[in-house]
Amino acid sequence: MRALVVDDSKSMRMILGKTLREIGFQVVEAGDGQEALARLSQGEEVDLMLVDWNMPVMNGYELVCAVRANALLGSVRIMMVTTETSMSQIQQALAAGANEYVMKPFTKEVLAEKLALLGMN
Repeated sequence: MRALVVDDSKSMRMILGKTLREIGFQVVEAGDGQEALARLSQGEEVDLMLVDWNMPVMNGYELVCAVRANALLGSVRIMMVTTETSMSQIQQALAAGANEYVMKPFTKEVLAEKLALLGMN
């Protein structure tokens, strides 16, 4: 399975990438939502996206909305991985089409549990 990690923090992309590789994913990265959309529109095929909320250019919420508006990307699972903890933002992300929501900081076990809920472990 392939995962796209979308976060403006290089260190966070490295942490998430390492964890996903240990679980068995192939990992590609993007530094913001616009870069992620560009990769997807150029034919990058992924099964899972891990998306930060707060990024420059295009934030994670906007990315989730854009991905869900594209019928060709309907099967992609999206997990928000962010420091945003307000219930209204969690509800907003899930309503926009995110499948799961993980709050930073997180553990490998929490990430694995969320992947299991998505049937992806």
